[in-house]
Amino acid sequence: MDVVLYEDVAVLCWIWPKKLNRREDSVISSDVKQRYHRDGFVVVYKFLDGDQLQLLNANLDRYINEIVPNLPPSDAFYQDRSRPETLKQLQHMGQDSFFDAYRRNESWNQLAELLIGEPAEAQGAEWFNKPPGTEHLTPAHQDNYYFCLRPANVATLWLALDPIDEENGCLRYIPGSHHQGIRPHAATKVLGFSQGITDYGADDATKEQVIALEPGDLVVHHGETIHRADANRSPTRNRRAFAMVFRGVSCRRDETAYERYTDAMQRQHDEMIQEAS
Repeated sequence: MDVVLYEDVAVLCWIWPKKLNRREDSVISSDVKQRYHRDGFVVVYKFLDGDQLQLLNANLDRYINEIVPNLPPSDAFYQDRSRPETLKQLQHMGQDSFFDAYRRNESWNQLAELLIGEPAEAQGAEWFNKPPGTEHLTPAHQDNYYFCLRPANVATLWLALDPIDEENGCLRYIPGSHHQGIRPHAATKVLGFSQGITDYGADDATKEQVIALEPGDLVVHHGETIHRADANRSPTRNRRAFAMVFRGVSCRRDETAYERYTDAMQRQHDEMIQEAS
């Protein structure tokens, strides 16, 4: 299968081939990888489709129906815990055998290592949703403020499970922001996104690139690329996504910074859970 490229402003997209031959690998390495490093994100259309997407969705449904009801609050976040339909985020999914094995999926690892530029390992599966009828923003942030990795050879691979557009809260990126270092962050009131950029303003908003996706489309972003999402304004549609973070083998964690972040995160989670109970 040929690699089909689509270019639109800062976004370079391609149809993901099931297997790469040498010519296709050369096209991706010389063009897509270059633009990923320039812009800090890249979109892959039809990364998963057919049986692959169906298998992932079936296991997500199983996990939500059978495992999630018994999870602690630190692993399953709700907009309102009294309403199961407001489930908004899952983490630590590696306790499940399917999702533990999925970290080693060949297609995901191949793409991650191609863009990161070195061998990499998935840190675990996560699931995100913006349910209809809930009002929560995803604050502007940089993932590596949470990860505290040096060097920042880390990427998030984020797969759409629903049609995602501006109405139901698509991702918005600032191209090239990963070249400018970590911006100041502080505590937010958004469970699951405990820290947000404090000086994000109108100038930043004018640079945002809106990313609309269909189920099975994937966006990959660098750990220091600034991104955010609006609330879901649709009265009927979910905005679900599945993601894995890949960390390059050269990364080392700044343990002092990470401990400071996790302490602040735990305090925020405890306060918000207490307020909601």
